[in-house]
Amino acid sequence: MKKLFFGVTFTLFSFCIYAQSESALIINSHVQKLENAKDYTIAVANLMPDSLYNYRPVPAEMSFGEQLIHITQNLYWLTSTYIAEVPNPYHPTKDELSKLDKDSIINLVKDAYDFAISSISKMEIKTLSKEFKFSGENLNKYQFLNLIEDHQTHHRAQIVVYLRLNGIKPPKYIGW
Repeated sequence: MKKLFFGVTFTLFSFCIYAQSESALIINSHVQKLENAKDYTIAVANLMPDSLYNYRPVPAEMSFGEQLIHITQNLYWLTSTYIAEVPNPYHPTKDELSKLDKDSIINLVKDAYDFAISSISKMEIKTLSKEFKFSGENLNKYQFLNLIEDHQTHHRAQIVVYLRLNGIKPPKYIGW
């Protein structure tokens, strides 16, 4: 009976360690992905001349600079609200946003990625399954990690096209 108890205890302990290491792998993978995304986004942002930060391929689309600001705002919002569970630290006015130049926008992008990376790095593994109401559904933190990646990738892909439409070759992709 003693062997059975220790066997079951060891198995449960091993499973818990395995589950924690798998969760840590998930968090660390998302951190690495965002670090690479930051580098790639900054490389893309640096290639577009300041004079073309207001470029938009059609009137209905955001400009190049607006796309970057949108990425910034979304990184702050999703990460603060659903990952770190703290108030969103970034609340610019429309007037403040309208005065931003290329260098200011790039600095905002860097800060937003740094905030997201830091917040995700500090995330407690046990909170991955915590759910929040979002667009009429319940999403857990793991789903928000994916949403954060998907959203910034979607908008960065648009600005890569903006580069090409202006005859600028995008940088080599920095991925996983």
